[in-house]
Amino acid sequence: MPQAVRFDEYGDFDVLEVREVPRPQPAEGEVLVRVRAAGINPGENMIRIGALHDRWPATFPSGQGSDLAGVVEEVGAGVHTWSAGDEVIGWVDTRASHAELVVVPSGQLVARDPAVPWEVGGALFVAGTTAHANVQAVGAGPGDTVVVAGAAGGVGSLTVQLLRRAGATVIGLAGPVNHTWLRDHGVVPVAYGDGVLDRIREAAPGGVDAFIDNFGDGYVDLALELGVAKDRINTIIDFAGAARTGVKSEGMAGSATAEVLADLVKLVAAGDLDVPIAATYPLAEVREAYRDLMRRHSRGKVVLLP
Repeated sequence: MPQAVRFDEYGDFDVLEVREVPRPQPAEGEVLVRVRAAGINPGENMIRIGALHDRWPATFPSGQGSDLAGVVEEVGAGVHTWSAGDEVIGWVDTRASHAELVVVPSGQLVARDPAVPWEVGGALFVAGTTAHANVQAVGAGPGDTVVVAGAAGGVGSLTVQLLRRAGATVIGLAGPVNHTWLRDHGVVPVAYGDGVLDRIREAAPGGVDAFIDNFGDGYVDLALELGVAKDRINTIIDFAGAARTGVKSEGMAGSATAEVLADLVKLVAAGDLDVPIAATYPLAEVREAYRDLMRRHSRGKVVLLP
């Protein structure tokens, strides 16, 4: 029987188990995919500990995971766009991709380009479409100076690159270990921590036009202190801060499409978008994978390889 990640109650990493489950069967319009790689994301951790119960409650036993890359194993009735053996990248909305086999709606898959490594394809959807949405949310373009908090993380590392492609000057907040990577990608690195406000002002003598918060921890207030307009501040994590101040908290929804994913795949394949992979883990080590992710010092993505 195939294996999948499950948890029966809210809790820390130790509630996660890898279990044998019945083989999924694709219904009409669905595709069964054998997963080669599946990214993990901080939002999944927040759901598992119950922090987002009011917004996205879990039903038990719960699976996990949205991102995936793999090989089509079987297609359901009415599916003519995919065949067994096709290599695909996509996502599910059923919290199910952390598994050996997963059923996916046929419209939530795009072709994997051979130039895109499996672990990159499996990590692309959530971080990539969230980064795309970040850029859209703050209306970034040529002439803008944009500060990105959490600039070297899974979402941040892609956000800064898409901002540069949009023509913006980008200031990336990150630890010193990631400063060389940021410079190599055309980003002005600034260390977070005490004195960060002054360091940002020094790096942006002409002022800051937009601010993207991928980290939380008070950056919404810092953006306002920098004089950034509320409609040009977006946080993907500090929902309470957004509600309190009136800044944006637009997630990936507006960009969560197969068209955007296909465009991201093309950029990766052409060498125009670098997707850093911090670490890979076998499915059996899902607990350690999340421990690694939630230390919040990774450059790029942590990925499961079922």
